[in-house]
Amino acid sequence: MRTVYVIGIGAGDPEHLTLQAVAAMNRVDVFFTIDKGEQKSDLAGLRAELLARHVPGPHRVVRARDPERDRDASSGRYAEAVADWQDRRAAIYERMIAGELGADGTGGFLVWGDPALYDGTLRILDAVRARGAVAFDVVSVPGISSVQALAARHRLVLNRVGRGFVVTTGRRLADEGFPPGVDDAVVLLDAAGAFAGLPDTDLDVYWGAYLGTPDEVLVSGDLQAVKARILAERAAHRARKGWIMDTYLLRRRR
Repeated sequence: MRTVYVIGIGAGDPEHLTLQAVAAMNRVDVFFTIDKGEQKSDLAGLRAELLARHVPGPHRVVRARDPERDRDASSGRYAEAVADWQDRRAAIYERMIAGELGADGTGGFLVWGDPALYDGTLRILDAVRARGAVAFDVVSVPGISSVQALAARHRLVLNRVGRGFVVTTGRRLADEGFPPGVDDAVVLLDAAGAFAGLPDTDLDVYWGAYLGTPDEVLVSGDLQAVKARILAERAAHRARKGWIMDTYLLRRRR
């Protein structure tokens, strides 16, 4: 039976890689990767660095081009657009696994952060298995997420005593405002800077971009006082690199 490992490699620091991840990487015969284009070539470079550093044995890397995605879809069509993109990715994964792995071969996907948090690889592989054209087992190896890296860099405990916290997206924050009934919200996938539109005057923000990389930038403080600075930082870094990955915590002051 083929086996496919989905291995979390952390938020950007090569030292985020866990011992469990290194062991899993050394079981892999073929690593599958999706090419996201020249703008994100430094992300591909980190994957290559991790393989060179930690996988001395024989292995192959098979690349495929990422299918186009409608990133401007309205809120009403967002789930539909993501489902369409993931369907096309599933077809690519199916071809790679069927064509590149022998009957008892071992494949691997190196995914940013943790496979269980806002990463679609496990979901896509489940869809491929459900099609029934190629049989394989899936093993998920956890990694350090951007949420964990953000908390560490700002020296935060995400939950306050006796309280919970939510993890949500920028799209939901823009559509619904600050989640009701909670005091702490971690926000990911905020391409439009939804935090800047919040009217709340009792929120602190702890923001970080390119966490764990040499380009890391951190800002914290009263949301209304620092939101313009964060927007300026995001715009400047996106213009320089062509992309940005950022995460932040919004915390209501008691």
